[in-house]
Amino acid sequence: MTPGLVSWTSTPLWEPQNMALTIDGIGETRGADLNGTSDVYAQAIRNCAARMEGEDPLAAAEALQDELSRLDKASRSKAVLPRHVLVIGGAGYVGSVMVRELLKRGYQTRVLDNFLYSNSLSLEGLYDEPGFSLVMGDLRDEEVLDRALDGVTDVVLLASLVGDPISKKFPDLTRSVNQAGSETVFKALEGRGIHKFVFTSTCSNYGMRDSDEPADETSDLKPLSIYAETKVGFEQFLLEQGKTSEAIPTVLRISTAFGLSHRMRFDLTVNEFTAALAKGEALDVYDKDTWRPYCHVRDIAGAVIRVLEAPEEKVRGEVFNVGADENNYTKAMIIDEILTHIDGKVSYVEKGSDPRNYRVSFAKIKNELGFEPRHSVKAFVPELIEAVRSGLYLRSEEIPGYYGNYDVREEAAA
Repeated sequence: MTPGLVSWTSTPLWEPQNMALTIDGIGETRGADLNGTSDVYAQAIRNCAARMEGEDPLAAAEALQDELSRLDKASRSKAVLPRHVLVIGGAGYVGSVMVRELLKRGYQTRVLDNFLYSNSLSLEGLYDEPGFSLVMGDLRDEEVLDRALDGVTDVVLLASLVGDPISKKFPDLTRSVNQAGSETVFKALEGRGIHKFVFTSTCSNYGMRDSDEPADETSDLKPLSIYAETKVGFEQFLLEQGKTSEAIPTVLRISTAFGLSHRMRFDLTVNEFTAALAKGEALDVYDKDTWRPYCHVRDIAGAVIRVLEAPEEKVRGEVFNVGADENNYTKAMIIDEILTHIDGKVSYVEKGSDPRNYRVSFAKIKNELGFEPRHSVKAFVPELIEAVRSGLYLRSEEIPGYYGNYDVREEAAA
């Protein structure tokens, strides 16, 4: 520890009620130039201490514990660097929200993205933001990957062809990016002093459940699509390699996302149903009684950040479902929620092409990391109705397919 920066009188660091921090020069450091090891330690302590107000004190204390552990390891192996997170796929539906949250927390943040869906506008307004940088390119290109990884401390892998329709349309590209490309990324981390590697997988891996009991992280995986198969495949690779890897790997199985984003999508169930009925469109709903779990994009970002800031012993080689029990819904339940706010014409159709049917338990992430989502489907539905009716998404009529993963740029799909 660099002298003069911090002192405390405490028994273990992770017991915040016993900790009294005294921090010299507590000021704003976000995006500032850091001059040497002292400034790096000071920034880390200020960022973590600022979270003691308004956030769970235990999580804030654990964030400080993890950051000091990271800096200690770095000091013994290579240059001590400020927290610098690479978000691969940071221009996407989840990524464009997550990047902004990371910057708010004082982390330098870099995006690697090839704008597969012509989605570069999601990063407008960030390019000259202090602490932000962008590398445009393909995660399968080793030269591009080398540039993107230069100087970073942590990696979040979001990039993939997401969803059954797009993976079915481009099966070879899906396998190349989602599994082979992901393996290329993880192998490239070795020897770089990377601290954490967070992989966003999917609850779709549970497929069709034979039991009415919610699936937990130990439940059998039954992938029913190329998309889920590639996610399961990389999970298995990562958990095996991660037993001895330098980087600390964690798998997050994400529920179906909903919520407003800088790269909005209307091909996701809650968003799709709500927007269609808000625009006065007739809606056909297939297999109305099938269950899915849902999670707001801001909560997905929050779960990733919680893992980035958690102690190694809680997250190395672990799998967590991400979502909330209250956001397990059937399709019919979502429609009922929407129709409490607006009238709409809905037809129910049986035997659709998607047989998935599963509820999910989120007890592990709540009990072990103290993470609970803050957003619900119930609260979001009227918010999206208002946004659609305000005219915010008129582009969906002007450019069909703009708000979804329907096709990919030809040059990016090679």
